Amino acid sequence: MSNETPLILRDCREEDVPAIAAIYADAVTNGTASFELTAPDVAEMAARRATLLRGGYPYIVAERDGTVLGYAYAGAYRPRPAYGATVENSIYVSPAAKGQGVGKALLARLIEEAKARGFRQMIAVIGDSENHASRALHASLGFELSGVLRSVGWKHGRWLDSVLMQRALGEGDRTPR
Repeated sequence: MSNETPLILRDCREEDVPAIAAIYADAVTNGTASFELTAPDVAEMAARRATLLRGGYPYIVAERDGTVLGYAYAGAYRPRPAYGATVENSIYVSPAAKGQGVGKALLARLIEEAKARGFRQMIAVIGDSENHASRALHASLGFELSGVLRSVGWKHGRWLDSVLMQRALGEGDRTPR
């Protein structure tokens, strides 16, 4: 795959799910971005995608030369109605595509898609306070540190923090909903 070929950002399609499941499986198995301990199978990833799409949330992929390099989606931050204008983002990039701007392109597009759907706040829940790349990515697109939940997850033989970052979307809290 050449980096000279343009990166395509588009809505996720059903046929993307096996590639998404593989990318996520690597993150679950080898990383600390997700606090899941066992990677879900393709059927489970398809069900999760379908739930998000039914809820009106954006779900996008980045591809180059026909290969899915990463994906991002927004989902409910919390289920109670008062949180309805707030979304949580998730971004995963294949190991081979890390450091190529795929994550930044996905997050920038996700922000725009969430704004277009009328959401007002986006929360990043970053697994592991040592995930400097994700923290820097979010900061580069206007997210601010909201707090750190210390030692809330146990994975790969160590305690992990969750870092909360937040960004207003559109009018944010400047106007009523």
